[in-house]
Amino acid sequence: MKTPASPLSPQVRKDAMGSRSLVSVVDDDESVRESLPDLLKELGFAAQAFSSAEEFLASDYVASTRCLILDIGMPGMSGLDLLRELTRRGEEIPIVFITARQDETVRRCALELGAVDCLFKPFNEIALLGALRAALRGG
Repeated sequence: MKTPASPLSPQVRKDAMGSRSLVSVVDDDESVRESLPDLLKELGFAAQAFSSAEEFLASDYVASTRCLILDIGMPGMSGLDLLRELTRRGEEIPIVFITARQDETVRRCALELGAVDCLFKPFNEIALLGALRAALRGG
């Protein structure tokens, strides 16, 4: 009898073309940009990190990103501003917001603008994986 996989066991997440699903991380916090992509890779995703919304928009990764993990509060273009810009451009990337600001109003605003989820830092791996599964279900 086969044992079911743990919710955190590494499983390669593939897109329709058979490639690992790319999850891009946009956060101005260097420690997040270093640790979160490593965790995503352990969970079976491809990952790319960016220090700003502007850097992400200028990259060649926008079209191939299957989910965006996005900090709400960043200098320059905020996460909410990036969501609005992607919508304006017709880019339909599922977004999971992350924020250190424990504010339900901000969370509600993010969800009303179309985010899949909004996690408060620090979040655990189970919450992240649940949000990623919800984001990729439609994609």
